[in-house]
Amino acid sequence: MSDRETTSAAARAWIDGYLRAWESNDPDDIRALFTHDAEYRTEPWRAPVAGSDAIVADWLERRDEPGSFTFEWDVLAVDGPLAFVQGVTRYSSGTDYSNLWVIALGDDGRATAFTEWWMDQSKAS
Repeated sequence: MSDRETTSAAARAWIDGYLRAWESNDPDDIRALFTHDAEYRTEPWRAPVAGSDAIVADWLERRDEPGSFTFEWDVLAVDGPLAFVQGVTRYSSGTDYSNLWVIALGDDGRATAFTEWWMDQSKAS
């Protein structure tokens, strides 16, 4: 398997774990995604959430209720340990978001850094 295939497979496994954590909101599921010193970025001007404990706390503050959304996605590209993911989140409330994720994967398959951008599709012109 090539490095590209290895990273792609690791990204897909990570996203499966992310979806499990998104549905469960279980702190252990969330913590399993990130290294102890990982950084999670959600907005361009907001400082990253740093460290797995802080990431868990921030996630739970912003959590979505299980069953309130669907997520369709695909890995667009990989470059070394980075995976680029495009997705669409559809909430039962009727709001849909286009998503772009950048995941920096460590050797153990956990994210050392995660950036997610979401764009409200209702604001498209």
